[in-house]
Amino acid sequence: MARPQPSRSTTTQDLEREPCPCGGLAFDDCCARYLMRGDIPPTAEALMRSRYTAFVRHDAPYLLDTWAVRTRPATLDFDDAPQWLGLQIKAHLQRDDHHAEVEFVARYKIGGRAHRLHERSRFERTDDGRWRYIDGDLFD
Repeated sequence: MARPQPSRSTTTQDLEREPCPCGGLAFDDCCARYLMRGDIPPTAEALMRSRYTAFVRHDAPYLLDTWAVRTRPATLDFDDAPQWLGLQIKAHLQRDDHHAEVEFVARYKIGGRAHRLHERSRFERTDDGRWRYIDGDLFD
């Protein structure tokens, strides 16, 4: 999948100042380093933030690459994707060197109605040193 390209009226400077969807710094100083420049997120929380940004940007290759092989889907389809509105990290728990959990709330809209996704996600650091999403438990 090709990376999203700026519109003709968007300049590189505009992209550098664009706020990061994850709620961090400017996109260029935040999740762009993972999604566009190939840096490896150093923590499960950084990976969680970058994955949220990838969902906002419909970046299926990044999402699939950062998903544990045993639990990831074969493909991702963004045809009925929600409009993501914001991310709040509630907790980051480092269980050991290879396991972590991140609790978050992601706000979104579908059909003009606002919703919340509250999840505790599980992550593992694989032998290549990269964090990957395993699965999560939803809160009501």
